[in-house]
Amino acid sequence: MGKTEELKQLRKKHVPQGVFNILPMFVKQAKGALITDVEGKEYIDFAGGIGVENVGHCARKVVDAIREQAATYIHTCFHVVMYEPYIELAKKLNEVTPGNFPKMTMFANSGAEAVENGVKIARYYTKRPAVIAFENAFHGRTLLGMTLTSKVKPYKWGFGPFAPEVYRMPFAYCYRCPYGKTYPGCNLRCADALNEFFVNQVSGDQVAAIIVEPVQGEGGFIVPPKDYFKRVKEICEQNGILFIMDEIQSGMGRTGYLFASEYFDVEPDMVLSAKSLAAGMPLSAVTGKAEIMNAPHVGGLGGTYGGNPLSCVAALAVFETLEEENLLEKGKKLGQEVRLAFDQLKEKYDIIGEVRGMGPMLALELVKDRETREPAADEAKKLVQLAFEKGLILLSCGNFGNVIRALMPLSIEKAQLEKGLGILDEGLSKLAG
Repeated sequence: MGKTEELKQLRKKHVPQGVFNILPMFVKQAKGALITDVEGKEYIDFAGGIGVENVGHCARKVVDAIREQAATYIHTCFHVVMYEPYIELAKKLNEVTPGNFPKMTMFANSGAEAVENGVKIARYYTKRPAVIAFENAFHGRTLLGMTLTSKVKPYKWGFGPFAPEVYRMPFAYCYRCPYGKTYPGCNLRCADALNEFFVNQVSGDQVAAIIVEPVQGEGGFIVPPKDYFKRVKEICEQNGILFIMDEIQSGMGRTGYLFASEYFDVEPDMVLSAKSLAAGMPLSAVTGKAEIMNAPHVGGLGGTYGGNPLSCVAALAVFETLEEENLLEKGKKLGQEVRLAFDQLKEKYDIIGEVRGMGPMLALELVKDRETREPAADEAKKLVQLAFEKGLILLSCGNFGNVIRALMPLSIEKAQLEKGLGILDEGLSKLAG
C-alpha cells in the first residue's frame, strides 16, 4: 500500500466527511508555485491554498520571520501582554488600505472572524440591526458568515436556523444579469435597485452596513462594472449605511492592486483582510475609519489568539516580499499573460462562455451552450480531475460549480505558468472530445 492510500484510510477513520477534500493527495513539500506530494509527484499550483499563497509557498522572508519569532515568544495573548508586531502590522494596514482618513485595525484568526467583527462594529457604531449582502457572495462558515453567504449547498444546507436581520439582493453579474439587461445601456439598474430594496425588504434607516466582495470569489470571480460601487457607496452615504469591502480573497495583490477597491476608486468604511495577508498563517484584519473602529467599549472586541505574534511577523514579511520582489507589477503582467491565454482558449473551445476577472484573479465560466448559457458543472469537475492527473492543481467555484478559477502565486515562474496553461488546454481538448 502506498503512502497516499495509507493516509486516506487514516483520514477516513479519524476525520469527519464534512471536512471536504478537493483532491486525493497529501502534500510533503511546497515551494513557490510547486507542491510535491508524499509519493514524490510534483504539481503546479493554480490554487494557492484558495488564494492564500500570493507571495508563493514558503517565501523566504516569511519563513525566516516565523522561525525567528518562534524562538523569541509564541504567545502571550495581546489582551494580557501586548507586543510590537501587532502594533506594527496595524500601522501598516492603516497606511496602505484605501481611504484618505485616520484608520484603526484589529486582528482575528480567519476571514469569517473578520466578517463577524466587521458586522459587530458596524452595528455598534450605527445602533442599527440589519446587514445587506449579495447573491453569489461568500463570507465564511460561522453562523453569521454562512448566513451572509449566498450558496446553499454545501455551505448552509442543514445548518439552520440562521442569524437574523440579514438581507440579500442581486449582484452586478453582467453575464447573467438578474434584470435581463446589458451594460452600459442598463444604467446600473442593479445598483439603483438598492433604493427599491429599502422599500420592499428593509428600511434604509435600519441598515447598519452593506458587505460586498469587490470581486466575488467563491461566487465565480464576478467583477461588476467599474462605476457600480461608486453608485452603491453614494446610496449608502445618503442613508447613513457603512460600506464594508470584503477583500479576504481579492486583497494582497491578487488583482494586481494591493486591494481591489483601488481599481473601483472607492474608499470603504471598512476593509476586511485575511488569506494571503500572512501567507498561510492564521490571521485576519478589520481596518476601518478610526471613529467607527474605536466606537465599541473597552473589552468589546478581541479573542485569545487574534493577531498572534507568529502571524503578525509573517504578514509584515509578506509586505516586505511584495515590495522587494515587485510582486504587484509582476501580478499585473501575470494577469495580462493569463488573460491572453484564457481568451485564446475561449476562441478554441465553445464550452467557455466567458473569461472574466481582474489582473491575475481570472476565471473561465463553462457552459453547455453559449446561447442558453446553461452551466457546465459536471464538465468543470471533470476538468479539475483531468488537470490533476497531469500535474496541475485547479479549483472550481461559482454558485453553479461551473467556473474554473486561477489563483496561482504571483511569483510563479514563466515555465511553470506555460506548462500549467498547456495542461489546462489539454484538459479542455479532452472535454471537447
